[in-house]
Amino acid sequence: MPVRVAVIPAAGLGTRFLPATKVVPKELLPVFDTPSLQHTVDEAIGAGIEHIILISNRAKPAIEMFAEKASGGARITVVYQDSPRGLGHAVECARELVGDAPFAVLLPDELMGDSSHLKDLINEYDATGKATIGLKRVPRNEVSAYGCITPQGVPDATGRVGIRDVVEKPNAVDAPSDLVIIGRYVFGRDLFGFLATLKPAAGGELQLSDAIGNMARTGKVNGVLISCTRHDTGTPMGMLTASIDAALKRRDVGPQLRGWLETRLKGQ
Repeated sequence: MPVRVAVIPAAGLGTRFLPATKVVPKELLPVFDTPSLQHTVDEAIGAGIEHIILISNRAKPAIEMFAEKASGGARITVVYQDSPRGLGHAVECARELVGDAPFAVLLPDELMGDSSHLKDLINEYDATGKATIGLKRVPRNEVSAYGCITPQGVPDATGRVGIRDVVEKPNAVDAPSDLVIIGRYVFGRDLFGFLATLKPAAGGELQLSDAIGNMARTGKVNGVLISCTRHDTGTPMGMLTASIDAALKRRDVGPQLRGWLETRLKGQ
């Protein structure tokens, strides 16, 4: 069955972006002149997704308004996660709408330069039938910010590798590798069985990474290294750099912005 459904968790309250998120959900803050969430929707549609399920919070009615007016052609449905019980619980909120279909999960805090990585994950899932996780190689001193994998050997020439286990935010010394999970995934319906058996982690949250680790220990997870550009927009600085990069790539404003930046930096 082809992957035509995507889940985008967007229920967080964006406290790192206060005071802006008192009035605008973080996912709708602009990356240059386009809401961040629209970039994620466009990426999903570019990879062949036809139905997008947004996981929102009733305190963020603007997300539902966005869903009603978003461009691109895919059908968008909003469901609610009213209590902050973790990413695993957010994905579980989409279970009824997903049904038995395979589906992608895209975290909107991470913006990809195009749809190529998601297409790679979908192709790997189609070829193997295993859950497929986006990966990135990072310096050892940065692994503590991510879920880190225990790989089965080394990635092949196309960046593919089996995953034996997942360790959430290990320290640099104990990390099993320098390969970390980024916010792109493709799952079959069996994920929901693993989510259903999760025990709450610290703070009572159900962690998606714990479910992936349990799946990996049964030999059911592969990873694919990212091959396109990526911005982490989970912080104001990350959002700013993503906006500058997006503007620099635009023919209508890129040359003007580049000239201004060069002049501004020379005047420091």
